[in-house]
Amino acid sequence: MIRKLQRKFITIAMMSLTLVMVLLVGSINIINFYQMDHWVKGTIKTLSDNQGKFPKFERIKPPQNKPYFGFQMNEETPFETRYFSVEINDDGSIRKIDTSHIAAVTSEDAADFADSVLSAGKSSGYNGIYRYAIVDKIYGSLIIFVDCRSQLRTVTLLLLVSTGVALITLLLVFLLVSVFSRRAIKPIISSMEKQKQFITDAGHEIKTPLAIISANADVLELTGGENEWIASIRHQTDRLDKLVKNLLMLSKMDEDNIKLSFHDFDISKAVSEIAGSFVAMAETQNKKLLMDIRPGLIFHGDESSIHQLISTLMDNAMKYSNKNGIIKITLNAVKKGIKLEVYNTTDEIGTENLNQLFDRFYRPDMSRSRTTGGYGIGLSIAKSIVEAHHGKITAESKDGRSICFTVFI
Repeated sequence: MIRKLQRKFITIAMMSLTLVMVLLVGSINIINFYQMDHWVKGTIKTLSDNQGKFPKFERIKPPQNKPYFGFQMNEETPFETRYFSVEINDDGSIRKIDTSHIAAVTSEDAADFADSVLSAGKSSGYNGIYRYAIVDKIYGSLIIFVDCRSQLRTVTLLLLVSTGVALITLLLVFLLVSVFSRRAIKPIISSMEKQKQFITDAGHEIKTPLAIISANADVLELTGGENEWIASIRHQTDRLDKLVKNLLMLSKMDEDNIKLSFHDFDISKAVSEIAGSFVAMAETQNKKLLMDIRPGLIFHGDESSIHQLISTLMDNAMKYSNKNGIIKITLNAVKKGIKLEVYNTTDEIGTENLNQLFDRFYRPDMSRSRTTGGYGIGLSIAKSIVEAHHGKITAESKDGRSICFTVFI
């Protein structure tokens, strides 16, 4: 249980940190790429507005070293920017090629790039390391290509570095959390251990007086005969004995001390037998019990605990179904295993608290629970059994007047 709690703590902490890291690294790199792309777009617009050349820069104010986003021209911009342009006539022929501002591209290369972007049918985008834009002119169109290798290299380097730093940080945090998590959750573990120890000790201590009370009831019955007081004593001791056994079972499940014996058995037969034992009870209470059980289903699990699971769900359906209500148990095979459903009509039920039904000692209707004799612990045991078989149990109410427990194992 301690290891399970520690693993859960580490998992939640690492998932939270990973999400923060992804958002942080992603945001930084997206903003960085946007800034770079915005700068290139500004460069292309300046060139397109001036027939493929930079205008003469006139400094009106003294330079200010302020951070900025996007394109901002200065005296060095024409010398820092590598670009070339191709003018296209209306008939598609090349009118003029200007590669005087770049050394890596020849006139033949420029013509090939122009053909490539024209065939792509896009007015702007990336062609390799070049950002281009097609601008309409009187004679046809002007295609401007800006060399972005430096900017793309910077963006890629930032992405790799930030991702690497994030991964290393996650690894270091994982190691630190693994080392210090036990200390962090030590008060919680201590509280849980004391609670489990109390339940175990109290359970064992209560067993002895229960046995004495039951024996005394037997003596009273032999000497004085049966009466309502002795019957009440027997009923209450049986209830308390069942509660103690359930508490001890839950405590052992929490500590993973229950050794389950997994083997193949006919779960269809088990469901039929257990559900069949409730037929007489349903008839005496004027309730309708329906069974839709697929025969011959074989399940690999602990037969004893699965019997208890089925019995618990059926008992819960019998107790909390309304007068003249309907109870239905269904068993089918699904892709990943077995699907068991126990459905019953009931009085109006709040659909917002269905997940709490599996909490220990939770009872949505206290007066009804006292009448039926429930302690709010049966469904908690059912959930523990399902989880021990690596399955899932859910509760659903579609109309607020019926409830269906679904088990996947």
